[in-house]
Amino acid sequence: MVSMISTVQKNEILDDASYLAHRYDEVNDAFRFLSVPRDVHRQCTFITDEHLPNIEQYQTIRGSEVTQASPPTAPIHFIFHSAYCCSTMLARAFDIEGVSMGLKEPVVLNDMIGWRRRGADAARQREVIDQSLTLLSRPFGEDRAVIIKPSNICNPLAIEMLKMRPDAKALLLYAPIEGFLKSIAKKEMWGRIWVRDVLIGTLKDGYAIGGFSQDELLQLTDLQVAAIGWLSQHALFAKIINEVGPDRVKTLDSDTFLAQSPATITALSDLYGLGMNEAQIKAVIDGPAFTSHSKLDQAKEGEVFNASARAEEQQQVEQVHGAEISMVATWANAVAESQGIKMAIGSALT
Repeated sequence: MVSMISTVQKNEILDDASYLAHRYDEVNDAFRFLSVPRDVHRQCTFITDEHLPNIEQYQTIRGSEVTQASPPTAPIHFIFHSAYCCSTMLARAFDIEGVSMGLKEPVVLNDMIGWRRRGADAARQREVIDQSLTLLSRPFGEDRAVIIKPSNICNPLAIEMLKMRPDAKALLLYAPIEGFLKSIAKKEMWGRIWVRDVLIGTLKDGYAIGGFSQDELLQLTDLQVAAIGWLSQHALFAKIINEVGPDRVKTLDSDTFLAQSPATITALSDLYGLGMNEAQIKAVIDGPAFTSHSKLDQAKEGEVFNASARAEEQQQVEQVHGAEISMVATWANAVAESQGIKMAIGSALT
C-alpha cells in the first residue's frame, strides 16, 4: 500500500535510519522505504520480504528527491560472503548500540543485480548504487558505522561499491570447501536446488569459472555444481583483493571465525575503525549473536550455534555423505589447480 506524503515527511524519512531503503523501482526511479526500527532488525534473520513485517506499507520517494537531500551518513563497511559461512552470525554481532549497526542482506542491493541482468544502463545504475549506499549508511542513533552484509548474489558489485566508497573496508568470509559441501548436503533437495540456481546466476553475471561446456555442466552432480559455485566465488574474492588492495580487504574462513571469535571481533573492530574496547568485545561474544542461532526463524528455543554445534552438525552429515563430499573436494582442488585458482587467497584477517 503506497500513500502520498508531504515534503516534510519525506525529509523525516530520509533523515531516519529506521526507515529502511528496502527496494528500488527502476521503471519509476523510486525507492521504497519501510519502517524497520532496530528491534525489528534484531528479530529478522534477514531484512527481506520473507522476514519483514508489513512489507506492503511502504513509502515511496523518487530518486531525484534523494539526490537533492543530504541525509546524515556514517562510514560503511562490508561483509561479502560465499554463503553457509556464519555471515549472518557475524552481521548480528555488529548490532552494537553506539558503535555500529549490521544490515543483513538489504534487498535494494539485490535489486541492482536484477536490474543489471535486465540490461541496466551502466552509468545510470552507478548513480543509483551510490544513492543506495548513501541511504543504507544512515546511522542509527549515535552509531559510528554501518556494516552491510549483502546477499552473496551481490558479490559482483563488490569492487564497484568499494571504489565508490574509498574509505570502506571489506571482509570476504567463506567456508572451507569441505564444510561448504556439508552444508549443501545437509539441506538435501533445497540445498541442491539452491546451488544450481547460484550457478545460473554466476553464468548470467559473467563470473562462473570456465573450462566447462553447457553439456559438461549438465553432467555434473549436485555437489560438483556446488563446488563450481564455490570456486567461482573464490576466484572473484581473489579479484576483489587484487583490484581494491589487501589493506582494505581481508579474508576469513568460518572455521577460524568460530574457533577464534574474540580475536576476529577485535581484528574487525580495527579494520572497520570502530575502536571497541575489551568490555565491548566481551559483550559481543557473550551476546545473542554467539549465544543463539543466527537463523532466528529456524532455531529451536534455547539453541546455541557455535563452533562445537557446527562441528557436531557437520559430523552427522559426514556420516551420511562423507564419501561423496571427499571425492568432490578432491575434484574441486584439481579443478582449481587446472585453472590457476588459489584455494588460499591471502590477505587473512587474523
